[in-house]
Amino acid sequence: MKRVFDFTVSLLLIIILLPVFPVIGIIIAVDAGSPVIYRQYRVGKDNKLFYIYKFRTMKRGTPLAATSDLAEAEKYITKSGRFLRKTSLDELPQLFNVLAGDMSFVGPRPLIPEEKEIRNLRKKYNVYSVRPGITGLAQVNGRDMLSDEEKALFDKEYVDKQSFGLDIKILFRTVMVVLRRENISEGGEPGNSRKI
Repeated sequence: MKRVFDFTVSLLLIIILLPVFPVIGIIIAVDAGSPVIYRQYRVGKDNKLFYIYKFRTMKRGTPLAATSDLAEAEKYITKSGRFLRKTSLDELPQLFNVLAGDMSFVGPRPLIPEEKEIRNLRKKYNVYSVRPGITGLAQVNGRDMLSDEEKALFDKEYVDKQSFGLDIKILFRTVMVVLRRENISEGGEPGNSRKI
């Protein structure tokens, strides 16, 4: 049922949002040049790598690391990127990842391979038994404010309790988090989490 939901809704959203993609692309191109779409290896289901697609929000030459691990992360983010990241519009190309089956709408956020500490925690907690998601339990319970251990524990909780009802709850909570711009920190220190 989850895969049918992911495929159907992602296809529908791609069709509806198709006019938005070139508009965002032009804004990025004018502000920061090409490429407009950023492609990067991420860790997916069964600990296998796949390419994730995002609208580019970082300057060319940015070190390969999680944004929260970058010192002075703000200096690497483009002007258009600040808006795209705060509104999560940079994530729109991931609808194609969902359509292809690399990702789901809800699941643990996919890591870059270099994030070794949390990657090992996810292996320990069997998190890689599910597809990664555009949003997840950690994203609606603290997001950038969480430590690696806290994120991994939320990922484990999701795997242990996963259900279609939980996914819908997380999706609705995600909309509220994005609208309120909660728990966004670029290169900041982990803070207090918030329970769903």
